[in-house]
Amino acid sequence: MSIYLTILKQVLHTKVGRDALLENYKKKIYKAVVEDNTTSPKAVQLKKYHFLVALLESTKRNLDKGYVSNHFIDRVMDTLVKYGFTDQDLNKEKKDKFKEKYGILPPSFIVLSPTQKCNLKCEGCYASSHENCPTLPFETVDKICEEVYNEWGNRFMTISGGEPLLYKDGDKTLFDIWRKYPEMFFLFYTNSTLITKEIAKKFAELGNVTPAISIEGGEKETDERRGKGIYKKILEAFQNLREAGVSFGVSITATSKNINTLLDENFYKFLFEEQGASYMWEFQLMPIGKAKDMKELMITPEQRVELYKIWEKMLEKGYAIADFWNSGVLSDGCIAYGRSGGYLYVDWNGNIMPCVFVPYYVDNILELHKQGKKLADALNSEFFKNGRKWQEDYGLSHIHSPDNWLMPCSIRDHYKNFKDNILTKDAKPEDAPAAEALKSKDYEKTLDEFDKELEEKTKPIWKEKYLEESNN
Repeated sequence: MSIYLTILKQVLHTKVGRDALLENYKKKIYKAVVEDNTTSPKAVQLKKYHFLVALLESTKRNLDKGYVSNHFIDRVMDTLVKYGFTDQDLNKEKKDKFKEKYGILPPSFIVLSPTQKCNLKCEGCYASSHENCPTLPFETVDKICEEVYNEWGNRFMTISGGEPLLYKDGDKTLFDIWRKYPEMFFLFYTNSTLITKEIAKKFAELGNVTPAISIEGGEKETDERRGKGIYKKILEAFQNLREAGVSFGVSITATSKNINTLLDENFYKFLFEEQGASYMWEFQLMPIGKAKDMKELMITPEQRVELYKIWEKMLEKGYAIADFWNSGVLSDGCIAYGRSGGYLYVDWNGNIMPCVFVPYYVDNILELHKQGKKLADALNSEFFKNGRKWQEDYGLSHIHSPDNWLMPCSIRDHYKNFKDNILTKDAKPEDAPAAEALKSKDYEKTLDEFDKELEEKTKPIWKEKYLEESNN
């Protein structure tokens, strides 16, 4: 498969005839992803193909405009693409040893929030702007990275927060981690207010870090939730990253306040064509944490379906967008609970959770380390096992005709089942709002009604567009 990486580098580095070379490379991707796959529904594989093509188109577009440097692209190829797409067997021996010891293959990546500290006070956010908020020791952060790198064979990690650029323990910051693991690619979520020209240049030199910048829509929506003047600071960060040649993305949470913006094609055109975003991650507000009492901010099932339709349309235009609920087909459903191809989440207190949006845990990394254990030991709690069993029953064990992956989330889309069959008695809430959510009948009723209505609206789409079309 390394030949694909060599060809891709040639395609992206060649200015004359790049379009023709890219079209030929797309045919190779189509054959590998769609034609050679005989297990998953063809319509599912087509969506994966369109997403990969959109990533290529975004990269080409930004190279043509000079927004991303050849050096940065080469570093992405030698880290993320090499280990994540073209040469996935490079760490096969490590993964086989892991399976022999733990009984399962390792997750493909982790999400780590090393600090809760943030310099903003966004409406509905769980992070903190207090000075004395929880932060993991650098020794723990490094130990986690070392384990997933050397024993799991991971070459990709997501950093969340809080604001990751505020992480500091003594004189150590995340730059020390990023420099120590040059063959690992890091994506981190950021409010971007700290991305100065100097910081952007550091990212360019490293080449293994990409910021996913949080935005709420236009200036009105962004400043309303994040604070006055933040939108302009985001645009400044975009410019700093373009000038340094660093590939960046955007992250957005869909709410009732910005849904109209997210249904407008011009919003995506502005970010991808004018501002130079290479990718976009879309989330949908999960009413847990401070957002638990803000149900009016949730989008409706009908709006979620409309968001799905615009996602399809923008993907075909070459905009690399993944909506973590509507794009369940890209990942074969839910990716939580540490499954192979999925991930787990470690927060600033060291709590190990199935997902960023599942605020309940059994194990804590600080406690495991005290006991001489490792992060991998958390994978075999009954809580995590229950989640993986649900994933298998819902689609992974019958991947030729999976259940509705337009409703992939174990907690957001199947809340009653989550409480009854996945959550265990030894699972503890991450914070007080998460504890309150479990006791609230109103909360359960709201999500249960949402899930039932969503099923009515998405089941026909799933059956017609994915199952029936794939059989024709």
